[in-house]
Amino acid sequence: MARAELASASASEHLSIAKQLFRRKQTIKGHARLIAQPAYEKLVASEPILRRCIPVLIVIFLVIVAFSRAIHLYDVRVERENQARDMMSMVASLLGYALTQAEPGLPTDNFALAAQSALDNTLPEGGAADGRRIYVADTTGRVIATAPRASGDEGRDFNDLVSNAQPLVIFGDRAGVLQVALEDGTSAFATLRHLDGRLGFVAIVTPFPAVYSDWRADVSMNVSVFVGTSAILLVILYGYFAQSARALQADRIYQETYDRFDTALRRGRCGLWDWDVARGRLFWSKSMFELVELPPRDTLLGFGEVNQLVHPDDGDLMDLVEALYEANETTVDRMFRMRRANGGFVWLRIRVELVDADTPEPHLIGIAVDVSEQMRLAESSKTADIRLRDAIETISEAFVLWDTENRLVMCNSKYQQLHGIPDSVLQAGTPYAEIIASGRQPVVRSQVPTDERPEAGARSFEAQLNDGRWLQINERRTKDGGFVSVGTDITTIKRHEEKLIDGERRLMATIADLRLSRQKLEQQAREMEDLAGNYSREKDRAEAANRAKSEFLANISHELRTPLNAIIGFSEIMQTSLFGPLGSPKYVEYCQDIHQSGNFLLNVINDVLDMARIEAGRLTLDKEKLDLDEIIDEAKRVMTPEAEARRLTIETDVEDEIGLYADRRAVKQMVINLLSNAVKFTPENGHISVRARRIGSALTLSIEDNGIGIPQDALRKLGRPFEQVQNQFTKSHKGSGLGLAITRSLAELHGGAMRIRSHEGKGTIVSIRLPLDRADTPVPPTGASAGAALRLGASAEPSR
Repeated sequence: MARAELASASASEHLSIAKQLFRRKQTIKGHARLIAQPAYEKLVASEPILRRCIPVLIVIFLVIVAFSRAIHLYDVRVERENQARDMMSMVASLLGYALTQAEPGLPTDNFALAAQSALDNTLPEGGAADGRRIYVADTTGRVIATAPRASGDEGRDFNDLVSNAQPLVIFGDRAGVLQVALEDGTSAFATLRHLDGRLGFVAIVTPFPAVYSDWRADVSMNVSVFVGTSAILLVILYGYFAQSARALQADRIYQETYDRFDTALRRGRCGLWDWDVARGRLFWSKSMFELVELPPRDTLLGFGEVNQLVHPDDGDLMDLVEALYEANETTVDRMFRMRRANGGFVWLRIRVELVDADTPEPHLIGIAVDVSEQMRLAESSKTADIRLRDAIETISEAFVLWDTENRLVMCNSKYQQLHGIPDSVLQAGTPYAEIIASGRQPVVRSQVPTDERPEAGARSFEAQLNDGRWLQINERRTKDGGFVSVGTDITTIKRHEEKLIDGERRLMATIADLRLSRQKLEQQAREMEDLAGNYSREKDRAEAANRAKSEFLANISHELRTPLNAIIGFSEIMQTSLFGPLGSPKYVEYCQDIHQSGNFLLNVINDVLDMARIEAGRLTLDKEKLDLDEIIDEAKRVMTPEAEARRLTIETDVEDEIGLYADRRAVKQMVINLLSNAVKFTPENGHISVRARRIGSALTLSIEDNGIGIPQDALRKLGRPFEQVQNQFTKSHKGSGLGLAITRSLAELHGGAMRIRSHEGKGTIVSIRLPLDRADTPVPPTGASAGAALRLGASAEPSR
């Protein structure tokens, strides 16, 4: 297989080379050959012998090539057959072993399908390649699995598919690989391996066309290469006889052109070129050898020899010829460098003409002139011009140069950018008016005054562009009558001037304002003296009123609490009938009303007194480490009787191990107030949930009910002292309106906050956020709750 592939690659390579030589033959007629006098004489002496020997040698060569290729192809055929036999034996043995191992695990139901699956799983990669067909049969010889899958062959007898397979079925692997015939008469190789159990055997069949397909391709390629080689040799033979006939004519041309212009060319630092394009040979005069400092030669130069002297950056001589033919021209004028004998380079300007272009032997004839001095001058001028342009381009000013007829000579990109001129207009020779018309016109243009005497033809002016930038343009006449213009961006200077002018105006205005302010301050000082006296008097009056208020509240508290305690106590004794029945049941009902009203009035008085104490700043919190779960259970027990009376359910969901550092009575007060509101404003059969979660470094306590809810317009008022929501519940549950205000104030005193969310008709969620860490400085309450009453006892008024 490897040798066949190598032979195929070699044949392809020879064919590619032959095609390239044929194209070369069509492009440049003839091949390189010696045409100098000594070589020509040897050719004439040996020409009769060569005419007789070359055809015989070519025929012998073709016979030897044909014989060697035939032997090689036979060896390749034998090798391909052996490779196919070895591969079939190896795949059959591998499948026989794998299927024998897999047979005990095959189910009885759908045995053929299981055998097909086992074949697919055990078949090695490439096992069914190169045209190989794999058949698995049961003990009766019926095919139950194939690869590649052939549904038409499954279920048929193996002897029907392959003729002459009886020795294989009998002897198995001992029969080796035999030649058989397929159902359609195609010859093939086949081998078979017996299997154990319910599987009979596995057979591998490879048709001859698949085995010898690559070999047939090799045969076709070798025949094509042999025929092409024979044709090329015949063409070469023809070329040999044709070239022999022209040898005399070439020698005469050489002798005639040798001394033609040698002396004149040497004096003019020129060299004669005569390039035989078809043969790839060049004639140089002696003067040409002197230009490149090479010793003169009487022989023609080869194209490769001359082309090596050309500088790599200047292209290739063959490119010159191809460009000449592609452009359909007959003359060439080109400059390039050639290497001297000392390693340096000389600049040559070659001017040649294509002679006999329509004949098989075209020539490029002309002269090469030494232009090294001119090139050095041009290079110096080019370097100076580049430096000048780079300097003009790198300056920060806009630069433009005009000739005597007001046409553009050159400008930099800064000039184009400032004036917004397109690239298509900025071409050398464009008139001044056309360039100015295509750019942005200045908004303001003013002459710059100067104290010095201006130069002749010089002027300076300032111009403001459309984008607000300022330019100072200075123009000067050149010696040849043109003029140069330089524009400097003075936008920063102009802005600085404007800022100075504006600053001066502001300074004058500030001075005037200061005068007025001084007068006003003097007047305000006098007024402040009067206000200070009034403030002192009003402060004394307010302090006296505050002391009077505190004394009044203390007195009224004492005066009201004394009779209220008696009323509450006697009504409780009468309610419990401690000294005997009262008589009519109405008396018991009246006693209950008196007891409830007395308690309510006592709570209101306590709230008002606590409010006064807060305003006076006399309330302090006694913080300690608390167990929140215990406080919530206590508040739940307090509100459970009233909740059961209204058939309400109270559920608690408290996160484990929540430690809170706060005032115990204050926290309990907040929980009872919120539970009390939830119980009183939730209809019967309602639900109330209490949740406590640790969120970051704070505790969030939420009490949710599915009660009547709160209108959105009333949420803003809740939490203020004495604010209540008016609805059908407040008619039967009166209160002072201090419950939520007290809760909010207690939360804020602990450094926390209270939030109310509600939807009318669906329920309310009140959340309290308290810090978990130990805070020594309480945060004062803010907003409307700053003056809320705070007391450390329980408050259970039915108000939000």
